[in-house]
Amino acid sequence: MTSDERTITNPATLHDPTPFGYSHAVSAPGETVHIAGQYASDSSGAPVSGDFATQVELAFDRLHSALAGVGLGFEHVVRLGTFIVDHDPGKVQVLGKALSARFGDRLPAQTLAGVAALALPGMLFEVDAVAVRPAGRG
Repeated sequence: MTSDERTITNPATLHDPTPFGYSHAVSAPGETVHIAGQYASDSSGAPVSGDFATQVELAFDRLHSALAGVGLGFEHVVRLGTFIVDHDPGKVQVLGKALSARFGDRLPAQTLAGVAALALPGMLFEVDAVAVRPAGRG
């Protein structure tokens, strides 16, 4: 599936979400694939780096690997869930840059949650995804 096979809808009756790094609704034909939360981890699963921006980059690298493992890429993602420890506007800007670098102007739907903590000590960011495998690909 190319990004053109996804239909992005940002109704005029809602605010423009693109400056915030997401689209209101995304639909696509095909099979839904759910990707579990990915974070900045080493090969044993331990969190790495105490730097938020580094963790965001590494989490998206892990997400890319998980997608590739099922034969998909960022262009197949229709929804993200993002989780930021001690959320603040500066962290949202870091996330926005990472999203723009990966999705350009074809932003998936997204929910961002500011949280007190994630699953493991040292985790500052986590991202999960819903992707769509194009019809006829298996």
